[in-house]
Amino acid sequence: MDRINITHSFDNITLVDNLLDAWKEFLRGKQKRKDVQVFGYNLIENIKSIHADLISGIYQHGQYEHFKINDPKPRDIHKASVRDRLVHHAIYRILYPFFDRTFISDSYSCRNGKGTHKAMNRFRAFARKVSKNDTRTAWVLKCDIRKFFASIDQPTLLALLRERISDERTLLLLQRVIESFSSTARGKGLPLGNLTSQLLVNIYMNESDQFVKHILKAKYYIRYADDFVFISHDRRELEALLPRVDAFLRDRLKLELHPNKVSIATLASGIDFLGWVHFSDHRVLRGATKRRMLRRIEETSDKPEVMSSYLGMLEHGNGYKLREEIMYLHTLTEARTMVA
Repeated sequence: MDRINITHSFDNITLVDNLLDAWKEFLRGKQKRKDVQVFGYNLIENIKSIHADLISGIYQHGQYEHFKINDPKPRDIHKASVRDRLVHHAIYRILYPFFDRTFISDSYSCRNGKGTHKAMNRFRAFARKVSKNDTRTAWVLKCDIRKFFASIDQPTLLALLRERISDERTLLLLQRVIESFSSTARGKGLPLGNLTSQLLVNIYMNESDQFVKHILKAKYYIRYADDFVFISHDRRELEALLPRVDAFLRDRLKLELHPNKVSIATLASGIDFLGWVHFSDHRVLRGATKRRMLRRIEETSDKPEVMSSYLGMLEHGNGYKLREEIMYLHTLTEARTMVA
């Protein structure tokens, strides 16, 4: 694979205009948050301060606020200060367009014009090709990486960035952002709360994507974050791929496949991928996803946009009965509110 380097990124990152544009993007949906309002009261002075620290090389990343969410499983979120998150946005605005061009087309997480729906539609298209419109068996190798964000090896990530970025000031800035966080072990992990983490994990996993496409020559492969699938009409082909993928992840990226989340099964038996169970001619919402959706709708009965969002999501699969259930739940909740 040819390595094309990005140039002049640091000057572009630190431009006051870029910082101001980054602020506008960062502000969306956050105007009512107190820490954002406090920062915004003295916006110009704060921007000037960040700019001065960046160009002088004295910028240091601050600490994180840690909290947990259930999405649906428990996840650790680490939230940086507004100042640091603004720097993340400034970095992302400049680096994303370059790195996105280096990614394979079938990587779908945190990319403009991609997302879960595009990934699921691609899965369906691949399944139809492999099964020849359901006239032969299609096998699916499904993989998941164990403790993905917490296991990213920071020295390996920095080495990958150095292969693409020649500006030492940009590399130093990225190093300070990356090393501002550590998971259970020093030199390991990226925080789920950083915008930069979304780009950095794609840069990291692009090494595996390129290996899969150019060395293993896998034709029907899709990745979304740390979930990825291979589709083939030959089970033995997938069985032969698995140890090679496992070895590459361990040796090159210091990652491990989750032992309980690797499987080879027929499409006809149902493949659980991205919240839906996929079959040859339809897909249905995963049970846990359905339960979480219904609970969320009941909890946010005063926010009709939440229900509308879920109803829109159900259009991407066989959700007629579930849509009826949602409408019934919404009507019941409204009635309870009127009685109360």
